[in-house]
Amino acid sequence: MENQDLLHVTPEVQEKIDKLVNENDHFKVLFEEYLKVKHEVALIKSEEVVTTDEHLKELKVKILHLKDEIYSILRR
Repeated sequence: MENQDLLHVTPEVQEKIDKLVNENDHFKVLFEEYLKVKHEVALIKSEEVVTTDEHLKELKVKILHLKDEIYSILRR
């Protein structure tokens, strides 16, 4: 499940995400940060935003850490 994009999940997982976003403030912050960083990476990849390779790498690492924490909560 960790290799999967959190924006393309099964309906059951999406239901759990929706519930947690509404009921768990910590999860909501994590998920919103994940969406923000994913969007920033998409802009960089589409060349709408210019950045260094190092910054892009840092963003990708941040996405992985956020996903790890999000999936940890989803598994509870």
